[in-house]
Amino acid sequence: MGASATTTPELYAMNGGDGRFSYAKNSFLQGHSVNASKEKIGEAIAEKLDLKILLSTSKTIRIVDVGCSVGPNTFLAIQNIIESIERKYQAQYLNINQKPEFQVFFNDLTSNDFNTLFSSLPPNRQYFAAGVPGSFHGRLFPEGSIHFFYSCIALHILSKAPEELLDKNSPSWNKGRIHYINAPDEVVNAYATQYAKGIEIFLDARAKEMVSGGMAVMSFPANPTGIPYSQTFTGAMFELLESSLLDLVKEGKISEAQVDSFNLPMYVPSLEEMMELVQKNGCFDIEKMELTSPGVHASMTNTSSMGKAIVMHVRAGMERMLIQHFGSEIIDELFNRYAKKFEEFPHHVLPSKKVQLFVVLKRK
Repeated sequence: MGASATTTPELYAMNGGDGRFSYAKNSFLQGHSVNASKEKIGEAIAEKLDLKILLSTSKTIRIVDVGCSVGPNTFLAIQNIIESIERKYQAQYLNINQKPEFQVFFNDLTSNDFNTLFSSLPPNRQYFAAGVPGSFHGRLFPEGSIHFFYSCIALHILSKAPEELLDKNSPSWNKGRIHYINAPDEVVNAYATQYAKGIEIFLDARAKEMVSGGMAVMSFPANPTGIPYSQTFTGAMFELLESSLLDLVKEGKISEAQVDSFNLPMYVPSLEEMMELVQKNGCFDIEKMELTSPGVHASMTNTSSMGKAIVMHVRAGMERMLIQHFGSEIIDELFNRYAKKFEEFPHHVLPSKKVQLFVVLKRK
């Protein structure tokens, strides 16, 4: 079994390929977010994006999906963005023969399955496509080169879990837990501080890479103020995973030390936290920042089908880091137990309202 105390960022990438446990076949939650934000993105582009300014120095609009994974959601989102920009162009211009060209950069970690991503590119796409491997917690592009940044369900991921969570002599030692659900304030604060550092780096990098007047649209999990994290959809989802791991500890199938040394590298901020970080950066105008609902497809209103789909979704997203830390031998049993937890606690399954943050920023 693997039992390293730290999880390398490259293992944060989703499962590749198109098999049963692949992200490509188990990314319905992100798909709902893409669909739920489609109209909002169109409105932001129509009302706030000035193409006359952007096209005064370039005939090509450059778009980035930060944390794109392997599709198909990224292609749907990019198509929506391009169609919205084309509508805005027609509204601002009379000469239809001078329509801009589009270049789209698909970004994710170097361990992302770019082969699957590129092999599933839409054949009739209206853009030039390129892959950009690397962490979004840092620079990815030349200065002043990007017109539009997009990110969906990625900005809650940390560059790493806080190191003090592993220190037995620290009040932030996260013994017996894998996240900050029902944890002492010291643990929560360690996560919040790590998140703030990461977002500061993210915003600084995007500010350098974007042209003046460029736009960034982001959607990611949020924790509504006044609601305990354990009562949110994301918190409940991770709490049941933690409970499943602790069951395996009780049965001697993994060690207590393995759980103590594993911490999920994720943090779900409040709207107020995110607003403060953007304002501190000072390079962006906040055009919109609001809590929204991710939406649920009609086929997923049944708690049984929803629970099974969520288990597959979590496995596609987290299997690699779980295998690296706990070993592959327990993975099937872990997710079987996880599925049973959802059956036992069906109220955990359906997402509550307004648990995502929708953000539109414009580069000053």
